[in-house]
Amino acid sequence: MSYFESWTKHSETVENENDYKAYISKYYELEKNAYDEILKKYPDNEDLLNGKAVDLAEKLGFGKENMEIFVGFLEGISTSLTEEYDYKSVDDDSDVALKVDYEKLFYNMRDAKAEWLYTLKSWDNVLTAEKQQEITKQYREDNIVHVEKIGRNDPCPCGSGKKYKKCCGKKEN
Repeated sequence: MSYFESWTKHSETVENENDYKAYISKYYELEKNAYDEILKKYPDNEDLLNGKAVDLAEKLGFGKENMEIFVGFLEGISTSLTEEYDYKSVDDDSDVALKVDYEKLFYNMRDAKAEWLYTLKSWDNVLTAEKQQEITKQYREDNIVHVEKIGRNDPCPCGSGKKYKKCCGKKEN
């Protein structure tokens, strides 16, 4: 079984609730520490983003024993890379080369609602406070919910074929 298959099995299958929570908590902690390490060393962090998979896992705090969680980390960061990386086929000797778009990474962390990641102090090494606010503002603008008001004489959205005022609109009044 590949690391990716093992990661998928453990992260998406709940056989024992306590084991699952412990596994995900471990992932979140290792993920947080890895991002913190990468951001702290910015811009001199190339050694943390390029090399053999097993070596990077060690440097980022995952260790050899948590390679499947490291692959989960690669899956998570993959949407924030400037060049695609095939994390699904990673083994110990795979060459890893991650070119991170840090603005996109910050945005994606907001989108994932990963407050423990986008509030890391080490982001100050990478993005100015103004840039962080700008990205946060853009995220909020992109996620505003627009609800179209139904007119009284429009067809009812329930599909009855009646006018809204004679159907569901009548129930609201």
